[in-house]
Amino acid sequence: MDINSKTMKLNENNSVYFLTYNKLSEIDFINHAFSTRLGGVSSGIFESMNLSFEHDDFDTVTENYKRFCDAAGFNFDTLVASSQDHNTFVRVCTKENVGVGIYKPKDIKSVDALVTNERGVTLVTYYADCTPLFFVDVKNKAVGLAHAGWRGTVGEIGKKVIDTMAKNYGTDPADLVCAIGPAISKCCYEVDKACADNFYALNLDDTKFITPKSDGKFMIDLLECNRQILVRAGVKEENITLSDLCTKCNCDLLWSHRATAGKRGTMSAFMTIK
Repeated sequence: MDINSKTMKLNENNSVYFLTYNKLSEIDFINHAFSTRLGGVSSGIFESMNLSFEHDDFDTVTENYKRFCDAAGFNFDTLVASSQDHNTFVRVCTKENVGVGIYKPKDIKSVDALVTNERGVTLVTYYADCTPLFFVDVKNKAVGLAHAGWRGTVGEIGKKVIDTMAKNYGTDPADLVCAIGPAISKCCYEVDKACADNFYALNLDDTKFITPKSDGKFMIDLLECNRQILVRAGVKEENITLSDLCTKCNCDLLWSHRATAGKRGTMSAFMTIK
């Protein structure tokens, strides 16, 4: 199996497939990965690499995590997961939070972004068309992950992650290396006017991420919108990489909520400080 991407690499280890960013792989003190739908043991609509515990068997999903961690080089015992509901709360994670949402119960209802500067903590966030945001402070050695659906995007969750990293780790946005995606892309993400109006209200260069259609609907480029939010927050343009893989167009490899009409599993982004 191969992919047509200039920014990402498809990796395979013991029949587990996962994506990495070429740019992030150059940073020697982190390990990162984005899962696919291939390489797990789930069945039915979740076949095969499903990483969400909701509606799937707990032991099966746990086995999926262990297989993924073994393949991609993460320690299962260090995972801490988000608890996403399309809001913008950013959790500061330490070793005390390890296991939460994986082999320990969730302890906060709304967590759509995670940050840490500690070794021995692996951040985990969830996706199936929404936009993953990766943050690496290369000076202070801190990392962050965020889940940006349309609500998180217009709520500027990317900026909130940067603000949280600045407050807790002294992060200067100019020292961040960021990656955006994979997600449903401008070719496939259609919304109505009520949704599009939220994007117009951001006061960004919306001509680059909103395309009106003749039927009154709009095509939205979530990746470009998030890129502009990060740039406005102080991240250097040359330090931001966008995925060129649309989840819906690549639904044989990636879980897509729209492609499956909601009958699907879930992917995860992983990142840790070595």
